[in-house]
Amino acid sequence: MLQRMKFQTPVGCLAVEVSAGRIVGIGLQAFHHQAAEVRPLGSCRGVFSRVADQLAAYFGGRRREFTLPLDLRGTAFQQRVWLALRTIPAGEVRTYGEVAKALGSHARAVGMACRHNPVPLVVPCHRVVAADGLGGFSGQTAGPALALKRWLLEHEGALPTPLAAD
Repeated sequence: MLQRMKFQTPVGCLAVEVSAGRIVGIGLQAFHHQAAEVRPLGSCRGVFSRVADQLAAYFGGRRREFTLPLDLRGTAFQQRVWLALRTIPAGEVRTYGEVAKALGSHARAVGMACRHNPVPLVVPCHRVVAADGLGGFSGQTAGPALALKRWLLEHEGALPTPLAAD
């Protein structure tokens, strides 16, 4: 059974989906057609309580990585990319090309796997940038998604000077 809950955070509403006690999705915008109660961080139980606690610590500057139970569904290649992304420390970035080289792949394929990341923030695809700028975020190359990527990188202290003017 899929459970949904929205959390109010400094970057807006994060929609979290859980199945069998494991996180299967995080939406960086409100659900489009699903009703779910918006909760302030720290007002829930079970896995949602762990999510709320870790989000509050992350946004409060007391946590840099997430240790949440995940059920990530994707291709074998996507799984490899998502695992590689989890090794990028907060405060650092990698280019799509660097991740691709480490996996014996291509930058565009890494970008597509990032685009299909079901749990952005927890699997930190925002830490992957283009060789000449920020690149995209959640399939967007401008607008609110890119502003969110910039905010997350600034929050983590990872926005390199050349990218600040991107």
